[in-house]
Amino acid sequence: MAVTTSPVDETAIGELKAEVRGPVLQPDDDGYDEARTVYNAMIDRHPGIIVRPTGAADVIAAVNFAREQDLLVAVKGGGHNVAGLAVCDDGLMIDLGLMSSVRVDPDARTARVGPGARLGDLDHETAPFGLVAPAGVVSITGVAGLSLGGGFGYLCRKHGMTVDNLLSVDLVTADGDLVHASEDDHPELFWGIRGGGGNFGIVTSFEFELHELEEVLAGLIIYPADEAHSVVRSWWEFISEAPDELSVWLNFSHAAPEPFISEEYHGERILSVIPIYSGNVEEGWDVIAPLREVGDPIADTVEPRRFVDWQQAFDESYPAGERYFWKSHNFKSPSVEALDHITDYAVSPPTPDTRVSVTHLGGAVNRVPSDATAYPHRDADFLVNITTRWHDSTQDDECIAWTREYFDVLAPHATGGTYVNFTTEPEGEQSMAYRENYERLVALKNEWDPDNLFKMNQNIKPTS
Repeated sequence: MAVTTSPVDETAIGELKAEVRGPVLQPDDDGYDEARTVYNAMIDRHPGIIVRPTGAADVIAAVNFAREQDLLVAVKGGGHNVAGLAVCDDGLMIDLGLMSSVRVDPDARTARVGPGARLGDLDHETAPFGLVAPAGVVSITGVAGLSLGGGFGYLCRKHGMTVDNLLSVDLVTADGDLVHASEDDHPELFWGIRGGGGNFGIVTSFEFELHELEEVLAGLIIYPADEAHSVVRSWWEFISEAPDELSVWLNFSHAAPEPFISEEYHGERILSVIPIYSGNVEEGWDVIAPLREVGDPIADTVEPRRFVDWQQAFDESYPAGERYFWKSHNFKSPSVEALDHITDYAVSPPTPDTRVSVTHLGGAVNRVPSDATAYPHRDADFLVNITTRWHDSTQDDECIAWTREYFDVLAPHATGGTYVNFTTEPEGEQSMAYRENYERLVALKNEWDPDNLFKMNQNIKPTS
């Protein structure tokens, strides 16, 4: 399919404006720059047209317009994708931000969520009912992108990935049809959506299963960098026997001037061990007791908290509008050498704002067969996400080179798969991300999008 880089005929744009209810923006219009802006400041692209749908009918009209005009299409949910795939140069950007409704059915324990909703919107609506959706850990993350790539958070060991809690979707296909996909309707398409990204269409509604939870036992156990190697080794020994109710994440960062951290450590590199226990709080104290006895922490903030509050704990640590370059690896039964390599780089980043997070997996995540959903990484014990962050474009080369080097050093110790939501650039073939599910996804792409209209994603290329 050809891609138009010259302006579309104004008559055609006028017809599009007449057909949709939401705004249709061009470069000189108010709101254009705000709509094209995404999370990563390294991304500065300029679509020829931006459509901001208010409902599925507008999405259908936008898809039909793009297909008929041979336009490159980018789809923005929350705009949080670090690779900037939500925006394109010259073509058509479909910004779903106005479709952000969340409707909770507390009796059925389900939520119907629009594709423009953020995790904070979802948490805000479920919390009054004492319910939660297993999702991510930063409030500004878009529900759509997180869910379509797999999705994990503090509850994944107990309740599975976000895709494991997805009951159904409504989706606009490349032909402009609105289809419902679930285990009963278009089950193969539903399989592909759960981890296959936005390759098969634009989801206009997600239905999630919810779970009861109001309070967790959570907080930070903080260590200076010179204790990091021994603490990481102890962490691995501890989590190997952890119950599903417990997730223990790691986060390497520079210490902020928080009152619970001694001033002598402000601005210094630290390791935060982050337990989150979602079972009975009193029992949780006993479960995490051995973890709190490791080493000589400089702070311990573990206490009972509302889960909805803890979901926002790291929002300020991953702000929008900074320069980012991310890479990730999955690990299973790591060697001491692998743990030491993870720590070596994590305590010596190129910038103070760079974070390295270690996501505790296993539990319910790994009890799902690798071919049950398109998301295939069901054997990993944890994931390392290298979140390199800086301010000045003069640091681009240094920061990108360091991240790539770190990724390459870890590669021989990792499982050989990457997480599509944490990918700034292609890690080689997309088969690395989808592993044994890749060919099945290609067959789905051939069926639902043979001309590859939806290519601004971690693209699964059709063979037709």
